[in-house]
Amino acid sequence: MRNDMKSTNSRRRFLTALSLTAAASALPAVPTTDGKLRIICFGAHPDDCELQAGGVGALWAQQGHHVKLVSLTNGDIGHWREAGGPLALRRKREVEEAAKILGTTVQVLDIHDGELEANLENRRTITRLIRQWRADIVFSPRPNDYHPDHRYTGVLVQDAAYMVGVPFICPDVPPVARNPVFLYYTDRFQKPTPSTADIAVSIDPVIEKKLDALAVMESQFLEGGALGHAALLPRTPADKPARVAAVRASQRTRYVGIADRFRKELKDWYGETKGAAVKHAEAFEICEYGRRPDKAELKQLFPFFA
Repeated sequence: MRNDMKSTNSRRRFLTALSLTAAASALPAVPTTDGKLRIICFGAHPDDCELQAGGVGALWAQQGHHVKLVSLTNGDIGHWREAGGPLALRRKREVEEAAKILGTTVQVLDIHDGELEANLENRRTITRLIRQWRADIVFSPRPNDYHPDHRYTGVLVQDAAYMVGVPFICPDVPPVARNPVFLYYTDRFQKPTPSTADIAVSIDPVIEKKLDALAVMESQFLEGGALGHAALLPRTPADKPARVAAVRASQRTRYVGIADRFRKELKDWYGETKGAAVKHAEAFEICEYGRRPDKAELKQLFPFFA
């Protein structure tokens, strides 16, 4: 009986990995000769990338660069009232609507929310996705966080940071010719080490667009996601604009806080006067496992400081 269960579980993991590999391999390759940057952001759930890097994603997209936001799980338990396939489909529609607003591309992998594992199959999937996107820049959370899916997203992307250049892992997809720059989203966690920022970017030009994108993810923001409750729901259609305005104000405060927290870094990148005037920001830390760019290269990768 025990051996049969092990065999069934192994087969299930194999079939899941096979389907994810097929989905990744079916994606069209991004042009590599148009002179544009290629950025891929990884998050654990449908909304993580939009929260952490939706602003810089919109800035790059406005300049014609290629930006892809990838959720490693389908978010199917991320609501206090809904779950399963219907919620996964709803959250996929929400991030697709957000992508239209931001000008980015989006992909949601079919792994159950709360069940992401740092295993070989998932490492291969991420390695393939980075290679297929021909990424210059790769974003992920740090591997220490309150949520296991967030932690394992960070671990998986870290594990891929070297493997993307190794020819005989995932040989069905050519390895990268040059290791991308890997960056962490900044966070508020202090242990084992506090988050720091190597680069801070003003998202003032796109803050309304970013707030628009977050607002269409109603399951997470208007309704509160996994820890929400019925009292958050507008009682009548006429009450909904007030709820949307409250959510926008709350999220705006988040990015004001990032700008204030990393004011020194903003001044380093924009100069004293412009850096002091930035109201909303996103900030990122270089992962030492990828390419280690100097400030001149970072200015080329983040062409927002002129």
